Amino acid sequence: MLKDFFTKPKKKKYATIPSEAAKHDVPEGLMTKCPNCRKILYSKDLEKNLKVCLHCGYHLKMNAYERVESFIDEGTFQEMDGQLISENPLGFPGYLEKLEQVREKAKMNEAVLTGTGKVNGREIVLAIMDSTFIMGSMGSVVGEKITRAIEEADKRRLPFIIFTASGGARMQEGVLSLMQMAKTSAALKKFSDNGGLFITIMTHPTTGGVTASFASLGDYNFSEPGALIGFAGRRIIEQTIREELPAEFQTAEFLLKHGQLDAVIERQELKETITTVLEIHGQVGELQW
Repeated sequence: MLKDFFTKPKKKKYATIPSEAAKHDVPEGLMTKCPNCRKILYSKDLEKNLKVCLHCGYHLKMNAYERVESFIDEGTFQEMDGQLISENPLGFPGYLEKLEQVREKAKMNEAVLTGTGKVNGREIVLAIMDSTFIMGSMGSVVGEKITRAIEEADKRRLPFIIFTASGGARMQEGVLSLMQMAKTSAALKKFSDNGGLFITIMTHPTTGGVTASFASLGDYNFSEPGALIGFAGRRIIEQTIREELPAEFQTAEFLLKHGQLDAVIERQELKETITTVLEIHGQVGELQW
């Protein structure tokens, strides 16, 4: 009958389940789910937005090479000490095998990338910690590379900038990893005494011995929004002081409120903000040096 042509089709009671073949037709990595709001994003759109969620503004993790691409002028980055690799001084079982696997996966030899480059035309020495390499843990090579980068900045009278991201000291190297706290801090003291400019940009997460040493010693201590920053874990602190901590405890915003950070900076605004700082200190530094 004629009315049948205008009758709305009944909705299916159940959704159609895609076949296994259809599932495999979707290219791997095409979509990314935001860890915060759980919205699905096109990976290409997310990368164009510097891996900041377009819905909620959550800052997803970036690896060291993505940081270079987003922060350093194109074609100006020159890596330093890329050949340095960790050994197994304590004979920790399976450590060398784990390092080999992580090197292959992360496409880098250690948990920090160091080098020189330019930020809007101003030359700097740079260190970028990468949480994809054993959670950015600090071993003897990480400490050595950061120390050499500081010394290079001191020798060439350039600003030193570090992006921190770490789970703390690397347990497989025991006290040798803890020694890097003093080693890097001593290098920074000398750098500071010589009038050097040191800028820290803390990213999620920055914890443990890294927070307790070089990450907190910047002339400027900045952070990305929502970053977890602290020394001991939340549960350990609560058990020690026998008090419940605020929900926002150890977030970048909490630290800013309590005077432990100078600013929390959106990723899209970071390069221009750092450029302004470099320009101000460049004018002062030219008079001092």
